[in-house]
Amino acid sequence: MYLGIDCGTQGTKALLVDDEGKVLGRGYARHALIERSSGAREQEPQWWVNAMRTAIKEAMTAEPGTKPVLALGVSGQQHGLVVLDEQFEVIRAAKLWNDTETSLENSEIVRRLGGRAEFFRRFGIVPLPGYTLSKLLWLAEKEPANFARIRHILLPHEYLNFWLTGQIRAEFGDASGTAFFDVRSRQWAREVLDAIDDGSGQLFSALPSLIGSTQIVGMLRPEVAAELGLPADCVVSSGGGDNMMGAIGTGNIHEGFVTLSLGTSSTVYSYSNQPANDPTGNVAAFCSSSGGWLPLVCTMNATNVVTATVELLGKTVQDIESALKATPPGSNGLLFLPFLNGERTPDLPNARGSLHGISATNFTPAHLIRAAVEGVSFGILSGLDLVLQGKAAKLIQVIGGGSRSDAWRQLLSDATGATIQVPSEVESGCLGAAIQAMVAWSADQGQPRTFSEVVDAMVHFDSATTCSPRAELRQAYNAARQSYREKLDAIYPTNSD
Repeated sequence: MYLGIDCGTQGTKALLVDDEGKVLGRGYARHALIERSSGAREQEPQWWVNAMRTAIKEAMTAEPGTKPVLALGVSGQQHGLVVLDEQFEVIRAAKLWNDTETSLENSEIVRRLGGRAEFFRRFGIVPLPGYTLSKLLWLAEKEPANFARIRHILLPHEYLNFWLTGQIRAEFGDASGTAFFDVRSRQWAREVLDAIDDGSGQLFSALPSLIGSTQIVGMLRPEVAAELGLPADCVVSSGGGDNMMGAIGTGNIHEGFVTLSLGTSSTVYSYSNQPANDPTGNVAAFCSSSGGWLPLVCTMNATNVVTATVELLGKTVQDIESALKATPPGSNGLLFLPFLNGERTPDLPNARGSLHGISATNFTPAHLIRAAVEGVSFGILSGLDLVLQGKAAKLIQVIGGGSRSDAWRQLLSDATGATIQVPSEVESGCLGAAIQAMVAWSADQGQPRTFSEVVDAMVHFDSATTCSPRAELRQAYNAARQSYREKLDAIYPTNSD
């Protein structure tokens, strides 16, 4: 058997599968979240450990244990900053991907290295406020005593790997989201960190060594294996960021695939044999965790906005279906810019949400719900246009909480003209981590299997949830999307920086 773990913003999930892809057990535990009006979004790394313990034990209780768990893989929320001291103790709460408190520091570090275009020319990526880099400069300026104690810099999935194995390692996919990693050469970029610590080498020496996505970090620590009820020789694969593991878990390991995730944030990405070439930084030039690259666009407002809207109206998520069916594309002129958490794409960390076009005919709960869903959808579909560089998507795999809505999937199909599929296994991050664990274990045993082999056997789609586009609605959605873009440009004019 194999375990896939996915440590997200809201909680940690565990998926237990056998070598034929059959799901044998599931587990889940929630996380708390520290939020401040400054834009801070933080979590204590110990919360992730505690949740992982609970999720794994729950997943294992469903299986009588007749087969050994050979390997475990961890998927983690990208960009979070975990800093340890020389005793390997956590120095402070981790600042997360959706923390916008460091937006000024992000602008400053880009300025120090010559501006966006120069940063992209040198390192192949443009830092955004959610990336790990600005969090380090923020620590240096706002908490110098904590900054001085830094001896190890980890991402969330790397910290969980450290707790499991006692080893500190990094892999290319998640590392590429730090912005102190050269995505073309797949090496740490010391020059970037030198611009924070004045070239002392403190930060560069705190970085983990890099391993490939088919390598293992190590075996479980004996006390961890005993606590979790796992074999002492169970190995832990390199793991990776949640988007990279989600790509593997949806079969997005070859060019031509598109994955769209509707979770707390929304992401859209497509495997590429070449790094992204977008000097604006709107398309993240990440590496994949299966070889190649994973050009990606992320918006910071997705199911959180829709959920907040339905709860504000005294409704439930089940009411999304009837609301979308009862209202037309464009919500009769009601338009929602859904920037409750600022925004990452476009790069508007200080943006705020707003409603426009309210009238006597559209000021209803159903129209408000549709406007929220459309605002979220139109934002990420603009990102898809950037990822595909003007090409039309024909087939999109949709994952995340939003994928459970029949009406939302149909909206995406009608708005894009693409067929929408949902993987049979909804926890694609967990499945991707389990697949990677299988591949890494087989390589470690000297009998390597390719990602393609394992994905073909493990990733399936549910035909009952497939949506085909309705051509008669395409024009209406094109008009609604155009209205959205015009209002966005009017309120937040494009910045040429």
